[in-house]
Amino acid sequence: MINEDTIVALATPSGAGAIAVIRLSGPKAISIADNSFRSIRKGKTLSSQKTHTIHLGHILDGERTIDEVLVSIFKNPNSYTGENVVEISCHGSNYIQQEIIQLFLRKGCRMATAGEFTLRAFLNGKLDLSQAEAVADLISSDNEASHQIAMQQMRGGFSSEIAKLREELLNFASLIELELDFAEEDVEFADRTQFKALVERITFVLKRLIDSFAVGNVIKNGIPVAIVGEPNVGKSTLLNALLNEERAIVSEIAGTTRDTIEDEISIGGIGFRFIDTAGIRETTDVVESIGIKKTFEKIDQAQVVVFLADSSNFKETSFLKSFRIEVEKVKNKYPLKPLLIVANKVDKLNDNQIGVVESEIPNIHLLSAKSGTGVEELKDKLLSFVNTGALRNNDTIVTNSRHYDSLLKAFEEIDHVKNGLESGISGDLLAIDIRQALYFFGEITGEITNDDLLGNIFANFCIGK
Repeated sequence: MINEDTIVALATPSGAGAIAVIRLSGPKAISIADNSFRSIRKGKTLSSQKTHTIHLGHILDGERTIDEVLVSIFKNPNSYTGENVVEISCHGSNYIQQEIIQLFLRKGCRMATAGEFTLRAFLNGKLDLSQAEAVADLISSDNEASHQIAMQQMRGGFSSEIAKLREELLNFASLIELELDFAEEDVEFADRTQFKALVERITFVLKRLIDSFAVGNVIKNGIPVAIVGEPNVGKSTLLNALLNEERAIVSEIAGTTRDTIEDEISIGGIGFRFIDTAGIRETTDVVESIGIKKTFEKIDQAQVVVFLADSSNFKETSFLKSFRIEVEKVKNKYPLKPLLIVANKVDKLNDNQIGVVESEIPNIHLLSAKSGTGVEELKDKLLSFVNTGALRNNDTIVTNSRHYDSLLKAFEEIDHVKNGLESGISGDLLAIDIRQALYFFGEITGEITNDDLLGNIFANFCIGK
């Protein structure tokens, strides 16, 4: 897939700004840039400069000056892509950006495709495949946790762990393959006791990585939280309090929210996407009925449900009984979803009434969304649903579904190897399962790949990266 083209693209977001960075990569990157660059120092050429240097001058189209720029030079192999790379920092006018890019296209560059700079870095051995994918994750990270995981993976934390296991397994695979060459002598080069210990260790590591995907997926994509309850219990006020902004319309009129409203915040470095839903009640209003139907759809999609009630209603004993019944209905309908029972407007209760509510409904969380009392404690409870222990310990966490799929397949093949060792099957059958496990390990880091896989991965990158 490596070709001799020199590619060009805008490396900063499109649109006007203070500055923009235009990136070139390929064998002719420096000479093409040099052809249109005039240094402020007379007679200075880019081709004669050292790598990792920056130069001030002008980009010219013939005798016409397009812009005053800073040009950074990175000579192969000491660059991001492993090729000659030039980065031009120009003024952020859309017109200037396009004029410079069009100039370089006329000089022999072609436009880069999505993720082509990082693809070239992978093909030239500057990154393995899991590190390359982490680049995209780093760009899209929008909270502390996802940023931390992407940085660890980009530094090679995950791939080095996989590579170590693969190397050890490969050593034993070589010894077993060697045994097949001496099948008539009936000798064993691979110590079966040591091999069993290795397989046990690989099984343990794979299981830990597979289990980490549950946390990793949550960290990468955020946790959807549905705020549900009857009309006018303060769902929109709670959403505004959680987001610390007036995101939803608040009114004393019941049924104000007729559609779902969503927004996301970071709590403890984890993204939570809150969904304010239409109040659940019997209604003849067609529009409100559609909103209530959407509420149940959002509960289906949510990972956590916050069931909100109006504290002032708890003054009535009959309401307490009916509320407990409603809570049980939600629990029975969604038995696998964490349910937080929250009573709003706690400022309307006295101490005795609060005591009754807490005794009648265990684990209820009392707050006042209007004043902010209890809102931070609610955030802490939501965070408790995420197992952040692995994150705090800086353990490897899997966030990529492709890696997860390959790990599951590798785990299955290692399990076959384990069963084969225990039952004493022949070396040729063991070798088949080991080869398959090695294949799936190689898929993760990119030792084994194909054009379709690479096309799918890098198509998700932005152009310019």
